[in-house]
Amino acid sequence: QVQLVESGGGLVQAGGSLRLSCAASGRTFSSYTMGWFRQAPGKEREFVAGIGRSGGSLNYQDSAQGRFTISRDNAQNTVYLQLNNLKPEDTAVYYCAAKLLGRPTARVDEYRYWGQGTQVTVSS
Repeated sequence: QVQLVESGGGLVQAGGSLRLSCAASGRTFSSYTMGWFRQAPGKEREFVAGIGRSGGSLNYQDSAQGRFTISRDNAQNTVYLQLNNLKPEDTAVYYCAAKLLGRPTARVDEYRYWGQGTQVTVSS
């Protein structure tokens, strides 16, 4: 079992940047494939980016490709999401999630563990 706590959200102007962090409890963080998802008001939760257990496998949503970067530090039990060139449509609650098996896919139902989320608001 793993517990996840996100941080780093906030209010930023369009074109700005934020770095989200997700700290995981437990001694087996490196066993988990990690993902970042987001949910805007009135919309379904959607995949943003995912990273494999060793950091060698990456997956991005099309709109995130080239603007967002996912990374992890297994020694620090932390996964990061660097958000650059933010747009108002990136406004959402961002969640990190973990699963024990498989590649960093985009399916919400494949991730068993979830954090509480951190709000990202981008003003125009």
